[in-house]
Amino acid sequence: MKMNRKGRALFSAAACAAAVGLALTGCTNTGTSTAADTTSATEAAQTAAPVSGPTCSLADYKGEKIDLTQATVGFSQSEKEDNPFRIAETQSITDEAAKIGVKKFIKTNAQSTLSKQISDINDLISQGAQILIVAPLNSDGLEPALKAARDKNIPVITIDRKLNATACTDYVSFLGSNFVEQGKRAADQLIAGTGGTAKVAVLLGSSGNGVTTDRTSGFVDEIKAAGPNITVVAQQTGDFARDKGQSVTEQLLQSNPDITAIYAENDEMGLGAQAAIIAAGKVPGKDIQIYSIDGTKNAVEQIVAGAYNGVIESNPRFGPLAFSTIQDFMNGTAVGQDIIIQDSEYDPANAQAKVGSAF
Repeated sequence: MKMNRKGRALFSAAACAAAVGLALTGCTNTGTSTAADTTSATEAAQTAAPVSGPTCSLADYKGEKIDLTQATVGFSQSEKEDNPFRIAETQSITDEAAKIGVKKFIKTNAQSTLSKQISDINDLISQGAQILIVAPLNSDGLEPALKAARDKNIPVITIDRKLNATACTDYVSFLGSNFVEQGKRAADQLIAGTGGTAKVAVLLGSSGNGVTTDRTSGFVDEIKAAGPNITVVAQQTGDFARDKGQSVTEQLLQSNPDITAIYAENDEMGLGAQAAIIAAGKVPGKDIQIYSIDGTKNAVEQIVAGAYNGVIESNPRFGPLAFSTIQDFMNGTAVGQDIIIQDSEYDPANAQAKVGSAF
């Protein structure tokens, strides 16, 4: 077995094959498909809950009506596209802009750097963007960029991560999941899958991120309420990254060898944990169960293989919903300030049939 520069195992093709499709670090996805991969795009598309609560209209925002087919639309992506969620998110926004005939579409990527995202948004404004779609890196810190857009009355739609700012004042609307509910649903899956008895390690997302805070509180509160025989023995940041999820899990398994379940706040960390479990000589999905949030095809395929236990979806396909919201807003319709999408979930009973809906 070869090792990489960080001392991680690099598995041979034979070892990868013997792993029955396990997402081992160093293994390449073979791109195999199943009949379920023919799931229609409609089934995979986002659906939003009925609008409730405060709304925002073009008149409220004091904006100018814009024809999207004559408009310049800017998209600011927060993180480098080296994971399935960001790849799918950017592709969805890009594809929908082309589909509806946006005159000019400009996209940037902040490479996980807040100062660059601020600069990117200012650059989009200087390039004539009349509408902005922003996937924020963090809940705080984008105030200078938001002010620059607001000073020109440029409508800003935020997706995926919620800002600590005022809707219909600093931006128009937030489109995304109920992250607290995601954490709660992951806890419910874990409680059911473990029979209500487990010692759990939590792999936290990035610090200072509202998604991390909500997915943690939803999970921990539900465990306290509905899983009295489940103990959270450790919580450690994995920064939403597979390699960090692997290295953190390696450390946690050494210091807490009695861990029987992992809750990872995204699939990438969960897949990293899976590799660490294998390296520790244990069987993922059996000796140590794994539950995570996102809905990537790599993770769902592991449920099908019996090497993973549950995934709560966080659908990244924001394109159709983002542009339909913008179109409604431009037509004078009051849109929700918080537009919450309805996410699915995957478990051993449905993963085979639903893997085609994963991204």
